[in-house]
Amino acid sequence: MYRNQYDNDVTVWSPQGRIHQIEYAMEAVKQGAATLGIKGKNHSVLVALKRASSDLSSHQKKIIPIDDHAGISIAGLTSDARILSRFMRTECLNHRYIYGNPLSISRLVTSVGDKAQTGTQIMGRRPYGVGLLVAGVDETGPHIYYICPSSNFYECKCMAIGARSQSARTYLERHKDEFKDVEDLNELVAHALRALRDCLPNDTELTTKNVSVGYVGRGVEFTMKDDEDVADYLKSIEEEKAAPVVAPEEGTGESMETQ
Repeated sequence: MYRNQYDNDVTVWSPQGRIHQIEYAMEAVKQGAATLGIKGKNHSVLVALKRASSDLSSHQKKIIPIDDHAGISIAGLTSDARILSRFMRTECLNHRYIYGNPLSISRLVTSVGDKAQTGTQIMGRRPYGVGLLVAGVDETGPHIYYICPSSNFYECKCMAIGARSQSARTYLERHKDEFKDVEDLNELVAHALRALRDCLPNDTELTTKNVSVGYVGRGVEFTMKDDEDVADYLKSIEEEKAAPVVAPEEGTGESMETQ
């Protein structure tokens, strides 16, 4: 995308009916490290790739806890994500203080969408250049929501955003009907890590340094796993990858020349 006379302000429409500032913010999400969320029968799971700005720095955290029953993963500008996460924490805290119970996930997401929308409408402001995946659980069950920089939000069975996330979405689309019946948390995390693995370049592997896992469920508070805490999850999918392929019995398959 190139600079033009219609992208100087978020209140300016192009003749094609586009707001370029919003499209630029959505492009920032596509440049961020990949993250994805999956909703099962009793749990919601977030996994994310972490990037390091240099060999001398630590990896940037991608999963942020919001409340006991909710958390988010981000793709895009981390500074914008901190602003929105602080707002979400304040909303949850105020609701607990006034009503004595957790804020429902749909109301929390709606509040964030309303806040993000003001940046797409007021002169002198800009959209938040970050996409959020919200994982939470309330009285209606587990949820996964995607909040877009345009302030639109969607409830999803599963979702992947960020760089090279199309490969993960292909895996999720292929298995989406299986997730709703998965009761085992470890199985749900394994599905998420298999999808995330498809987002990596060919010469890179998932390690304890570059992946984070977060989950929440019925009777399970939001929990983050980093570094060595994710080793067991990674080991389970590595064993699947290393499992030998059983060759067909002699005489039961076609030769290579006839396929």
